[in-house]
Amino acid sequence: MKLATWNVNSLNVRLPHVLKWLAENPVDILCIQETKLTDDKFPVAAIQEAGYHVVFSGQKTYNGVAILSKHPIADVVVNNPHYEDVQQRILAATIEGMRIVCAYVPNGQAVGTDKYEYKLGWLKSFRDWLEAEAAIHPNLAVLGDYNIAPDDRDVHDPVLWADQVLCSVPERTALQALFDLGLCDSFRLFEQAEKTFSWWDYRMLGFQKNKGVRIDHILLSAPLAKRCVSCVVDRAPRKWEQPSDHAPVIATLSV
Repeated sequence: MKLATWNVNSLNVRLPHVLKWLAENPVDILCIQETKLTDDKFPVAAIQEAGYHVVFSGQKTYNGVAILSKHPIADVVVNNPHYEDVQQRILAATIEGMRIVCAYVPNGQAVGTDKYEYKLGWLKSFRDWLEAEAAIHPNLAVLGDYNIAPDDRDVHDPVLWADQVLCSVPERTALQALFDLGLCDSFRLFEQAEKTFSWWDYRMLGFQKNKGVRIDHILLSAPLAKRCVSCVVDRAPRKWEQPSDHAPVIATLSV
């Protein structure tokens, strides 16, 4: 059972990449973020033709999330029911006995801004909702673009990024609060190569120089973590023409 997450940075632009990647990597479940499409524009037929069920929640130009699955999708919830927000950032569904949450955490723009405070408030409410979800669904997987690098290993230059957005202490504390719910970072269950990242800036040859950060995560509850046999970042699509600035992350679970 393979679970993957990928911020595609516009499904309208990246649909050929998604279809190509799924053909080469037929994962069971793919959570995507930043679809940037209203629901009437979502390419349902193309996704279904690729062999996937799909649910989605989008808006024009910004945000938007979707869950693609080779298995039937049930009990869909859009957004955090305890946090009023016009931005489409969360999608939850039950698939093959697992509660799958696709999340696009706010970026935060810069420490001290209104958007940063929105991010921290959003994360607090997200944590409280996930606590309730975990109580109901012991097999819980939370996949997405968290816009937080867990620690200095996840940043190409910790000194440069110190106290900056994505790496600030309050953000990392908020991520730790999710870990404290019993969710674990599947990537860190395994020995990993140093300087493995999931996002690289388009500017200044960020990818070519591997000046990245690891902000795309698959968090697993304890029962799923026990079944996890690998977690990797697939850099290949980042080398394609007109790529997303993110790479897919894939966790493999034993059945």
